[in-house]
Formats: sequence, structure tokens, C-alpha cells
Amino acid sequence: MSLVIKVPPVGESISEVTLSQWIKKNGDYVEMDEVIAELESDKATFELTAEKAGTLKTIANEGDTLQIGAPVCSIEEGGKQADTKQSAPKAESKEPVAKSEEVKASTYAAGAPSPSAAKILAEKGIDSAELKGSGVGGRLTKEDALKAETGKKADAADAKKAPVSISAPGSRVERREKMSSLRKTVAKRLVSVKNETAMLTTFNEVDMQPIMDIRAKYKDKFKEKHGVGLGFMSFFTKAVCEALKEFPAVNARIEGEEMVFNDFADISIAVSAPKGLVVPVIRNADTLSLAQIEQAVTELAIKARENKLAIDEMTGGTFTITNGGVFGSMMSTPIINAPQSAILGMHNIVERPVAIGGQVVIRPMMYVALSYDHRIIDGRESVGFLVRVKQLLEDPARMLLEI
Repeated sequence: MSLVIKVPPVGESISEVTLSQWIKKNGDYVEMDEVIAELESDKATFELTAEKAGTLKTIANEGDTLQIGAPVCSIEEGGKQADTKQSAPKAESKEPVAKSEEVKASTYAAGAPSPSAAKILAEKGIDSAELKGSGVGGRLTKEDALKAETGKKADAADAKKAPVSISAPGSRVERREKMSSLRKTVAKRLVSVKNETAMLTTFNEVDMQPIMDIRAKYKDKFKEKHGVGLGFMSFFTKAVCEALKEFPAVNARIEGEEMVFNDFADISIAVSAPKGLVVPVIRNADTLSLAQIEQAVTELAIKARENKLAIDEMTGGTFTITNGGVFGSMMSTPIINAPQSAILGMHNIVERPVAIGGQVVIRPMMYVALSYDHRIIDGRESVGFLVRVKQLLEDPARMLLEI
């Protein structure tokens, strides 16, 4: 009756090993618990022992990679144990022993590497004679070779530099917080937009002096009559709504294999809230006056700060405006608010020298950026849209008179 010996479990993270060497040969008689082979994993070398006495029948070959539980060999009952205790002169009885010692010495010579260890040492140019093995009979294992490699590199590095302190001044405390549902949703949507749209960004600059002059002249009367301040957002929203009428693709979206065009403008306004960025929507912004837009912006901003926005107040927009200028941003490429196809980014106002009528003058200038989905919006439309917004902002009378 034969007994099949399989690769034993050697560690939780180890799923396979290499049969590096047969200690006993096919057909040899082996005793129970006698070492018959060496197995190597990526971490250490292991000895495979006979689970019963008998004749060894090998199944795997040296160098084979074996999964845990795979058969390595079998042991057949019977066979004849070599008898070294024959009645012979003492001098003669020592010869087989001497030969056995020679074989053992050649197999387990101190410093003799296993095949995988020898390969590592050869690649790194390390002499095995300089190392002490931890395997059977002082044999160099793969683990010994890897450690020798690490030690050699460490010694070389230590020789080149003086010891330095690894301590650093100041606090080094890490703090972990679980992502909120809002933050996780925003993260997924932003990555989705980057991966699923052909997003490009076009830039321009706007001379804000005309709008600033209007605000300076009428802001007090405006607030007295309407109860809200006259800000920049209402002018940008109005300009965007007018430009969307001329470039309807910027106000459209893709659904499957169809393009959906809107004859209305629901403008999403990006607002910073305590739990993160939210984008409430001003419905039918194209039909509202400057005062009505300002009132809607103020109302939505208050709700955002108090975390009182309803889901329907943050969904269904057709175009988005975001103002990074309130935080000091000079230039950025805003990310499209899916499923919309475009977003306008406002930035801070900086006085810069510009040429007007052949003269260099100082004007309050703002960079504006339009990020758009090139799958539905062509370059002509994106650039034309942004130029139209620029024209309306630099000449507000056009916007008010709709010319």
C-alpha cells in the first residue's frame, strides 16, 4: 500500500512553493520522519519528511512550482533497508560510512547554496564562501541569499553617509475621518465625468470695469428696492442665459445615443456648504430679472449653509456656473457637472495693464474658463459661447436691451 505525500501548508500568505532539491532519490528506501526533499517559498526554505518508512517514488521534479496540497511523491511499503552492520572487518566497515560522509559533506557543505540561492548570489556578485547558511548542514537557503543582498546594500549605504537623526520637529499626528455620503457621491461623479466625457477647457478674460461702475452707481438703490445686494453672479447668469440661446448645444446633454436640447435654462450655482460643495439650481433663469436672480442666489446660499437644501433643488440643471474667485483662484479648469455638457468658471478680479484704444491702462480683469464635453460641443461653439459672454459682460447695455 502506498502513501502520497503532498505539499503541506507552510503559512497563511503562501500559496505555492518550489521543489528546490531531492535529498533522497527515486527508489531509495527511507525511514519515517527522514528528510527527503527541500521546498522553498518566497519567504523561507522548508524540509519535507517521510510520513512512513518505505520506498520513495518521486512525482514532482526539482525546480517545479507546486501549489499547497499538490502531490510531491509517494512511499511504497517494503523495500530493503541498507544494512551497514554486516560482520566484516572494522577497517572495511568504515569505508561505506566514509563514503556516506563524503556524500553528505558534498550535499550539505557549509556555505553550499541551494539552486535559487545560488542564482541570487550570482546575480548580485556575492561570494557564497563569505556567508553562513541556516539550512540543513549549513546549507545556504534562498532566505540567506536575500538577507545577504540586503545587508550588502545597507553596508554600502552606511559607508557613504554619516548617521542622521530621523526625528522631526513638530506634531506628526494623523487623523482619520470617514467620508460622508455627500463626499463619496461627489468623488464618484467627478471621476465618472473625467472617465466618460471628452472634456476640454477654453479660456478668455473679461474687463469687469463696466459692471463695477454699474454696481457702484446703483447698488444702494438696488438694495433699497429689492432687499438684496447687486452682485456679479446675477450679471454672469444673465449673460450665460443670453449666450445659451445663440449656442443651444452648450445647454444640451447626451443620453445614450441621443442629444437632448433644452429650450429653457436651469442654471446650477456651485455653493460651498459645511459638508462640501453643493450645486443648487435656479429654475428658468432665462426668464428672471437681475433682482430675481440675486434673490434666488441668496435664498439657495442660505439653505446650503444651513444644510436645508432639498434633493429636487440640486438636480436637473442644464448649465453650471462656479466662482472660484471668492477663494482667490486666478485660473482653473472646472469639471463638468454631469449630465450637463458645460460649466463656466469665474475667477478673482485683478488689476492688470491692458491695451485699450492704443493706450496701456490699468483695468480690473477676470479670467473665465469654459469646460465642455467635446462629444456634443464643437470648438466653434465653445469659443463662440465664451466670446459672447465676454461681450455681454463688457457691455451690459446689450444684455439689458437683449441686443
